[in-house]
Amino acid sequence: MKLIIQIPCYNEAKTLEIALNALPRQIEGIDAIEYLIINDGSDDDTVEVARRWGVNYVVNFRKNRGLAKGFMAGLDACLRNGADIIVNTDADNQYEGADIEKLVRPILEKKTDIVIGERPIDEIEDFSPLKKKLQHFGSWVVRKASRSDIPDAPSGFRAYSREAAMRLNVTNEYTYTLETIVQAGRTKIAMDSVPVRTNKETRPSKLMKSMTGYIKKSILTIGHVFMLYKPLQFFAAIGSVIFFAGVAVGVRFLYYYFHGAGGGHIQSLILAAILLLLGFQTVIVGLLADVIASNRKILEDVQYHVRKMDYDGVRLSEKNGEDSQ
Repeated sequence: MKLIIQIPCYNEAKTLEIALNALPRQIEGIDAIEYLIINDGSDDDTVEVARRWGVNYVVNFRKNRGLAKGFMAGLDACLRNGADIIVNTDADNQYEGADIEKLVRPILEKKTDIVIGERPIDEIEDFSPLKKKLQHFGSWVVRKASRSDIPDAPSGFRAYSREAAMRLNVTNEYTYTLETIVQAGRTKIAMDSVPVRTNKETRPSKLMKSMTGYIKKSILTIGHVFMLYKPLQFFAAIGSVIFFAGVAVGVRFLYYYFHGAGGGHIQSLILAAILLLLGFQTVIVGLLADVIASNRKILEDVQYHVRKMDYDGVRLSEKNGEDSQ
């Protein structure tokens, strides 16, 4: 049983060694623990620090491609190098490395395939009251979209079984945290959460450069997730609002019309017609998007089987090579 711990990095030379030193060297039930960093276009000594420390694998991007791309590239490298369990953590030592054992234990016991570390959000002093509320709100939205009970959806401290990792896809370029939970929930991948500890902030968040930017990107991400995984409900909700606004304007016109003043409210009639048509078309878009989403599920299943043949073929070749030596 091999565990690979992956760490996405972007100019993390100052904190990476601290995070690496906190990682476990052995866990009961795990035969081998290896370490991988994703160098997301760093222009400092991140890679040198990692190699000097002794990480087993380095995935290099020449240009910064974002957390989501780095996460998926890390999963690909972990799977190709024979990982049975993959743990994702941060390079700023936000999470307590010793809690990795808590994350992998439910997977080792075959109780679940994905484990999310639940931070004590209300107790984190580095989080402002507004950020705490946004974290709770984002988690609530994701729970509704994924039909799961994960209490801390934005947490990046998580573990994946090999099977779960092969089924994941991320289309959002900002972050992988919300979308992967929704996808897992919609495809019935078993998920669980465990309470984890956090450390004092060592640097400002690179995802949240400002509260305004964080709110904007969070809203866009949540909207994207809903549109991608619940398209009919998403477009039907918008279309219904527009349609009933048109009904309200139409009723207003009829009121004036039957009271002999319809001639002065032709604009209301035109607006009502436009809103009714637009609302109806939006619902139709939702139906078409739902059909496309069904096709995407088929493609994801095909992709999973292709990945399984690819990754398991690599692992089998390596094993045969070792046996022949």
